[in-house]
Amino acid sequence: MSPRLLFLVSSAREIVLADGRAHVTGYFADEALTPYRRFADAGVEVVVATPDGRPPLADPYGLEPFFHYVDEDQDFLGTVVRSFHHDVDDIRVTLHHLTELDLAASRRIFLALTEAGLPADEARARVNRAAKIAWQRDRRLGPVLVEEGLATPLGPEQIGALVADTEAAARAEAADIAAALAELPGFRAPADLSAMTDAELAGFDAVFVPGGHGPMADLADNPDVGRLLGILQEKQATVAALCHGPAALLAAGGREDGQWLFEGYRLTCFTDEEEDQTRPGSVGMPWMVDTALKNCGAVLDDAPAAWTSHVVVDRNLVTGQNPMSADAVADAVLKSLEVL
Repeated sequence: MSPRLLFLVSSAREIVLADGRAHVTGYFADEALTPYRRFADAGVEVVVATPDGRPPLADPYGLEPFFHYVDEDQDFLGTVVRSFHHDVDDIRVTLHHLTELDLAASRRIFLALTEAGLPADEARARVNRAAKIAWQRDRRLGPVLVEEGLATPLGPEQIGALVADTEAAARAEAADIAAALAELPGFRAPADLSAMTDAELAGFDAVFVPGGHGPMADLADNPDVGRLLGILQEKQATVAALCHGPAALLAAGGREDGQWLFEGYRLTCFTDEEEDQTRPGSVGMPWMVDTALKNCGAVLDDAPAAWTSHVVVDRNLVTGQNPMSADAVADAVLKSLEVL
């Protein structure tokens, strides 16, 4: 019999920021689609639910192109950054670095230089050097290549077109993700968690909660989420959450000794450092998931560098730090269900 997994998604439409303004939110698209596909492809029976049965909303912020650079561009960028940051402890990766300095275009610029006749090692050295300058001086990669004489034989128009191509590919990737989610029946008509009986909840082998700021708005203090967690924890079923998804753990009740249900568990989540770099985080969140979980008794285990994939497994609890952890957290869930 295939394992059954409850895919619990926030149905929140907004979150009130620290300044009192309402900010449109929901679930983070890629954090939902990537694990959903991995679970379904592995033969897991996936039941999508929201706390009130309303269809969930993909957070528009999570569909910004800079969150969806194609894999080849992201992987190449990783090798470029490592060329001038050999020790991971010396790297302070920020969302600004990843989204506003053109660095994701490195691969396409490297290929264009080699196609223009430059030896691969020379093309790579130029891209690495320009990326280091852009990183250190907070300048965009394209102008650095041109102004430092590293773009020859390519001109500024060609460099600009390659940057535009990178962004266009990311926009197309984001659009494909949004379209794929819109086609999933469970996201169009999810089950209603509040209407599920204890016996129905006990029939699941796992729960997975994707992130986005939505879980902070409607899962963190939801009594039905607390009921679900208590039932699954009693049977030591897999409890998994990604990015802001661990906010749902705050809804858990206490143990027999009066401690929070997950007190003393090692876990990870979207860190305060990462939150401060997001658009809503720069305005000010009403509270921080990282801090709230630590205050409840969690032992936070985050990656040495922000915006890198990081997954923590402690007993039956599986958590992922940020959007970059979507694939790895899905693998960890599948391993816990013994289907990988």
